[in-house]
Amino acid sequence: MQHLFQSWESFSSDIGAAAHILLLSDYDGTLTPIVGRPEEAILSLEVKEILRALAKKPTYSVGIISGRSLSEVRDLVGIAGIYYAGNHGLELEGPNLKFINPAAKAAKAEFKYLVQQFSSNLDNIEGVIVEDKGLSLSIHHRLVKKSEVAVVDEIFRQIISPLLREGRVRVTLGKKVWEVRPPIDWHKGKAVETIMREILAPRGGERGPVIYLGDDTTDEDAFQIINYPQDWSIFVGQENPSSNADYFLHSTSEVVSFLSRLLEL
Repeated sequence: MQHLFQSWESFSSDIGAAAHILLLSDYDGTLTPIVGRPEEAILSLEVKEILRALAKKPTYSVGIISGRSLSEVRDLVGIAGIYYAGNHGLELEGPNLKFINPAAKAAKAEFKYLVQQFSSNLDNIEGVIVEDKGLSLSIHHRLVKKSEVAVVDEIFRQIISPLLREGRVRVTLGKKVWEVRPPIDWHKGKAVETIMREILAPRGGERGPVIYLGDDTTDEDAFQIINYPQDWSIFVGQENPSSNADYFLHSTSEVVSFLSRLLEL
């Protein structure tokens, strides 16, 4: 894994020569810093304007791939004419694209009930956030007192373990969060593939480089998808040899610098 700015000459050469570039990014921890509560992760005006300017360039297609619900990430970013993927790709929309995974849609009622279970059982523990995302849910424990984290963990396991044994849900771990999703083979990598197919169709299958930025375990599926020599997979955080990404940027502030440089190319 190399720091992206140390490979800038190679990167700028590839991007400068490309007829089309697909720029995709995670939201939390990538475009915005990690914060205590999900609603506090507000996209800066600077980043929004850079993304909007890139999306207006004829050589670029831009997309945001998030674990949040599609409606929430779309409202947070607020840029028209780009691609949005919510719930780790279970729902997508963009130019000529509208998709909801049918298996996830069928499980919506069960997830509504599961949200109620977690909310009632964790209601008396300060700092727990049960996030209902429609097609999935998240349990955030970043704000929980250290002395109570084990209690939250035990309650979570009591509720989720029978469902895991029955194959009714899948669970992934993020940064101080449990992500509970339908037990289907669908993730951010599938969302990237879907967007790529949509873009390639009118281009006769010819594609240019794909850039993907992400900071969490759920982004690893996307890093695996974009593995062609001309693609650029970028992990946001300290150098992480276990990541599938080939490059890294240290922080969200370096992501802003990267996007500014990208716009200037």
